[in-house]
Amino acid sequence: MNTANKLTLSRVVMIPLFLVVLYLGFPYSQYVALAIFILASITDFVDGYIARHYNQVTDFGKFMDPLADKLLVMAAMLWFVETGRFPAWALLIVIAREFAVTALRLIAVERGRVIAAAWSGKIKTASTMVGICVMFVFPNVVVDTVVMAIIVLTTLYSGVEYFIKNRDVMDWKNM
Repeated sequence: MNTANKLTLSRVVMIPLFLVVLYLGFPYSQYVALAIFILASITDFVDGYIARHYNQVTDFGKFMDPLADKLLVMAAMLWFVETGRFPAWALLIVIAREFAVTALRLIAVERGRVIAAAWSGKIKTASTMVGICVMFVFPNVVVDTVVMAIIVLTTLYSGVEYFIKNRDVMDWKNM
C-alpha cells in the first residue's frame, strides 16, 4: 500500500474518532474534534498531491479518496444537524448533489468517458471543510447561517455545473 492510500485510510479511521470525541462531550471536546477534523481535512489535500506528484494514483485511491472526503464532511454535518445548528434540508441538498453527480459519473463510465473533478467541486469541498471548522470555532446562529448558505450555494453551483458541462452524457431523448 502506497503513502497516498495510507493517508486516505488514516482519514477514514479519523472519522469515528472525530465522532466519538464529539459524543463524549468532555471539556473542550469540540476543540479536540476540530483538531481531528482539520488533520483529516489536511490529509485530503496531501494524499492527492502525493498521488499525483509521485505517481501513486491507484484505482483504490480513486474510489476511496472521494468516499473518505464525503464521509468526513457528512459526519460533521450530521452532528451539526443533530445539535440543531444545521438544517436537515440543507444537508439533504448536499447528499442529493453527491448522489446525482455520482450517478452522472456512472453513466459516463458506461459510455466510455471519465468525468474528472471540476474546480467548482474542489471549491465546494474546500469551502465546506473550512465552513465546518468556522462553525466549531464560532458557535452562533449568524455564523451557522452564513456557513450553511455558502455550503448550499457552492453545492448547488457545482452540481449544476457538472450536469451542464456533461449534458451530452445523458440520453435525454430516450427517457
